[in-house]
Amino acid sequence: MDIVFAGTPDAAVPALEAFAESKHRIRAVLTRPDAPVGRKRVLTPSPVKARALELGLDVIEASRLRGEVITELRALNVDAVAVVAYGAIAGPAALSTAALGWFNLHFSLLPAHRGAAPVQRALIAGQRSSGVSVFKIDEGMDSGPVLRRLELPLVHPDVAAALNDYAHKGAAELVAAFDDLADGTAVMTPQSGDASHADKISVGDAHLDFTATARAVIDRSRGVSPSPGPWANVGGKRTKLFGLAPAPNVTTASEPGLLTTWQKTAVLGCSDGWVSVEQIQPFGKARMAAVDFLRGHGDIRFDPSETSAEPAADPEQGA
Repeated sequence: MDIVFAGTPDAAVPALEAFAESKHRIRAVLTRPDAPVGRKRVLTPSPVKARALELGLDVIEASRLRGEVITELRALNVDAVAVVAYGAIAGPAALSTAALGWFNLHFSLLPAHRGAAPVQRALIAGQRSSGVSVFKIDEGMDSGPVLRRLELPLVHPDVAAALNDYAHKGAAELVAAFDDLADGTAVMTPQSGDASHADKISVGDAHLDFTATARAVIDRSRGVSPSPGPWANVGGKRTKLFGLAPAPNVTTASEPGLLTTWQKTAVLGCSDGWVSVEQIQPFGKARMAAVDFLRGHGDIRFDPSETSAEPAADPEQGA
């Protein structure tokens, strides 16, 4: 089939590469415009744009699917559009630009975790499995009929690892769905079951409450690592903590919110036990090994959760 590929972040690149190696013809790649990145706000192409140019593909940039971009898409006269985390809503005008429609790779088993952050929300919820779904986009929020779904483990240490895994496995599912569309064998099954929503992760979602269980603290940290990064306040200033894992061998009674050293390992108290901490990033400073930080500064007591105000976001300064 002749297709347009629509995507923006790193998680969409494996699917773009899979289509480039498939029997389908990519007429153009649709992605969001270059955006400022980093402390110096350098204008930077999306990962999908960068890879598309390396592959010698035509690129269409648009932050919204309206006006001139609709005309460009319609002129391509493609059979279908493959979407992976493009980042803009496709309304009726956009959906009408492809003969068979637009088809999205979503990183959950729909109808669970519809929305912007399905992997993050599944990790925070403590799920040990999730998966990917390929569905036809309609005018609802991730509510269209499903062509393919694949259940997968969700035991990754953080969102980055989970998304990388799901992106590669999902790429094969998306191409297979397009193979079925081309052959006329695709079956579209209406979604069934209880729907849930996965709203975009905020900085507030990344706050760690050490009066929760150790398992809940670890799950939340996995769901917000590496970005925006799990944090709690020390003296009213945000401090990030990375690489949280079970610490089952600590024999002393846990003290929620205490970061201390146990047998050359940094450990943090929760309501029912301790978790180990690999790295710490105090506000305004770079990351470092948590055990090294404690060696130089002594034990840390995080502010009680009920007094933890949320400082202004500043990802370059430990925020």
